[in-house]
Amino acid sequence: MTKIITLSDVQKIVHQVGHKQFNVELTKYLEEDFRNWNNFQKNARIAFYKNQGVMELMPICGEKLFSYKYVNGHPNNTKLNKLTVVGSGLLADVATGEPVMIAEMTLLTALRTGATSALASKYLARKDSTNFGIIGCGSQSEFQVLAHQDIFDFKNIYYFDVDSKAMNKFAKNLSSYGMNLIACSNAKEVVEKSEVVTTCTAYPEKQEIIKAEWLKPGQHINAMGGDSPHKTELEPKVLDHTKIVVEYFEQTSHEGEIQNIKNAKEKVYAELWEVILGDKKGRQNESEITLFDSVGFALEDYSILRYMNDVSEKIGVFHELDMVPELENCKDLFGLVR
Repeated sequence: MTKIITLSDVQKIVHQVGHKQFNVELTKYLEEDFRNWNNFQKNARIAFYKNQGVMELMPICGEKLFSYKYVNGHPNNTKLNKLTVVGSGLLADVATGEPVMIAEMTLLTALRTGATSALASKYLARKDSTNFGIIGCGSQSEFQVLAHQDIFDFKNIYYFDVDSKAMNKFAKNLSSYGMNLIACSNAKEVVEKSEVVTTCTAYPEKQEIIKAEWLKPGQHINAMGGDSPHKTELEPKVLDHTKIVVEYFEQTSHEGEIQNIKNAKEKVYAELWEVILGDKKGRQNESEITLFDSVGFALEDYSILRYMNDVSEKIGVFHELDMVPELENCKDLFGLVR
């Protein structure tokens, strides 16, 4: 039997574990897997671009487990009252090739993305940061705030979206978490008032929602929304004033903010695993400006699938389906339909 993690299973697990503890435990899995970076077989995701959006496969193989995620990105789906991103994933046993677990990954992707950017902030942002800013109040926004709040305990949360309804949704969803939420009138105000800023917009073309002239010493930026060719969020000059960290250069160079500069290889300071492992220092002084140019990488999906496999077993929340034939004679597959 193969373990199945449904959307309702994910909801139950998050509620039983608690959002804060869930983030804490997931972050440990992420850190462990990034530290084992060199033990993975990996490549950039496989993407199929259509006029309506993009459909992608994100595979990675560790020493004992293999995983992949199917995910899409359709920015115009909101006009149909559909999510812009949906996903599903699979975890398999390397020794036998059999699937261990199949899981929904729409909600899990949001959770792992929030935890990943918070992990980057842990290594790159100033430890005394007290103000967090978010530009883009769509589906990812609350996850970003909660994951960061678990690490930094920010005094103020500044937020802005061009859609006032999204801002209202954001404020309503976070109203019971005891944070001081401050609505801003534009992106510039968010940047000027925050030490740590996350951008997570869904517009399918190049934007410049953060200008280089707005930046201040000691700031850290998580650029999360630019995740495909011709879809970026920052004025290119921002990259001239920041220490840039990416997940996997071969993928980010085509999909991230660094696609907008010619000498990307020379401009990128490190991949995230190098900072976590200590091969390269993260923040080296209180005045440098750091940038995590994140596009989402398969290792992060591997981590949350691995975590969900363990935690679902621990608390007994999952389903099972007969996805793999069990035969008396392993060579008699036809016997199942004879």
